[in-house]
Amino acid sequence: MNLYTINTGHFKLDGGAMFGVVPKSIWNKLNAADENNMCSWAMRCLLIEDEGRLILIDNGMGDKQDAKFFGHYYLHGNDTLDRSLAAYGFLRDDITDVFLTHLHFDHCGGSVIREHDKLLPAFKNATYWSNEQHWAHAIQANEREKASFLKENILPIQESGQLKWIPSPLSGSSGEELTAPQVQLSSGFLTNSLSAIFVNGHTQAMMLPEISYKDNKIIFMADLLPSIAHLPMPYIMSYDIQPLITLSEKKLILNRAMEKKHIFFFEHDPIHECCTLEMTDKGIRAGKVFSLKDI
Repeated sequence: MNLYTINTGHFKLDGGAMFGVVPKSIWNKLNAADENNMCSWAMRCLLIEDEGRLILIDNGMGDKQDAKFFGHYYLHGNDTLDRSLAAYGFLRDDITDVFLTHLHFDHCGGSVIREHDKLLPAFKNATYWSNEQHWAHAIQANEREKASFLKENILPIQESGQLKWIPSPLSGSSGEELTAPQVQLSSGFLTNSLSAIFVNGHTQAMMLPEISYKDNKIIFMADLLPSIAHLPMPYIMSYDIQPLITLSEKKLILNRAMEKKHIFFFEHDPIHECCTLEMTDKGIRAGKVFSLKDI
C-alpha cells in the first residue's frame, strides 16, 4: 500500500464561523485572520494505492464555479488536484474510486467538471462512493446548509451511473449510536485496509475513512476536526448542524484514538498534515506533528 497527500489549494473562511464559541482573542493566535476576518485553510485530500485500486478521498472545490463564487472563498496557492496527482505520476483517468466523506462543496467540487457547457464526472473511470442517508440529506438540503450543497457538484455524479452506496450503520442522530461507529469496507468494492466511521454532528452521516497502514491506523478527520487547532473540546465549527453531537463524537473518537495510538490526518489544517495524540493537563492535545510521508 502507498499513501499520497493530494493538495488541491487553499481557500478562506470566516474565522468566527470556523471556531464557533471560541473568542477571536484566542483563535486568532492559532490561525490569524486577515482584515476581513477570513482565515486560510487547506483542501488536503488523500490518495490510497492498494490492492490494484487507486482511491481518492475527497477532491477539493474544483474550478468550474464562476468568479463571484471564488470571490467569496478566495481560492489561492499554486496547488491543484491535477498538479498533485502528476507529482506522483498519476492522471485523473487512473483513479478507480472516489470516496466522498460528505458533499459540501470544498470536499466534492472537484468531482464534476464543465466541458462545452456540460457537467461531467471528472474521473471517468472511477466509481464514486457516498451513502444513501447523507445523499438524501444533501439533495434535500435545509436552508442552513443549502449554500454548501451545490447541485452541480452532486446530481451529475448520480446521473452518470458511476455512483454507489456504502452501507450506513446509523439510523438517526443520537450520539449513543456512536458506541460502535465503524463499518468495514471490505465487501469486494474497496480494500481490506479501509474502514469508515460515520458521524452526524457536522452534517448527516459524514464518513471518516480509517486506513490500516504500516502497523498504524490513520483517521482522515474531514470536518469533525478540520485542524489541529480544533482538538480542544469546545472548538466546534458554527457550520455544524448538531454541535452537541459533534462534542460527543469528538470525545468518543479522541479517547479511542488516544488509547489505540491512532494517527490523525487533517484535511483543512493550513500547515500540518498529521499528528499523534498525548494527554496533557488540559486534556487530549497533539503529540508529534509530521507529514504523511514521514510515517
